[in-house]
Amino acid sequence: MARFYAPTTIFIDEIDSMCSRRGTSEEHEASRRVKAELLVQMDGVDGASENDDPSKMVMVLAATNFPWDIDEALRRRLEKRIYIPLPSIKGRVELLRINLKELELASDVDLNKIAEQLEGYSGADITNVCRDASLMAMRRRIEGLSPEEIRNISRDEMHMPTTMEDFESALKKVSKSVSAADLDKYEKWIEEFGSC
Repeated sequence: MARFYAPTTIFIDEIDSMCSRRGTSEEHEASRRVKAELLVQMDGVDGASENDDPSKMVMVLAATNFPWDIDEALRRRLEKRIYIPLPSIKGRVELLRINLKELELASDVDLNKIAEQLEGYSGADITNVCRDASLMAMRRRIEGLSPEEIRNISRDEMHMPTTMEDFESALKKVSKSVSAADLDKYEKWIEEFGSC
């Protein structure tokens, strides 16, 4: 189908779940067959075939958090291997803006200061911090109320801006999901198998 609709990009997220190393004890016959078929099909997708016509190009793009678990044959077929590091300070500020765009923020909220505190956090971690901070305002509003009193609060009364204190509380609850050892493992893998 991808060849028929070319130019096409096929994106496979978490490819390690489909194509882990062969010969492991967890590998089932069905997964071996899926992996074998994927490898055969990828052999048939060699970029822009037929005189390098870009209109016939099929690109396979895959993502993983565990590149060391990918089958070697698949790794060879994925010619370009790029490591995307944790977000920089600029990236963290932008992720905060994206996650908070529909949220009312109190005037004391300083995205740059929050971004500095998010050093070492992944994009998903930052999303979790934003979600938890937004819920802190609601928790503040209902604190000490009975279930009946909570049910009687109007939607407008529930609307409260998220404060810097809410972010501080969220940061205490949400930890980094990527350790220094994990980062070291990624760096070593990309040194050995990465490409530009």
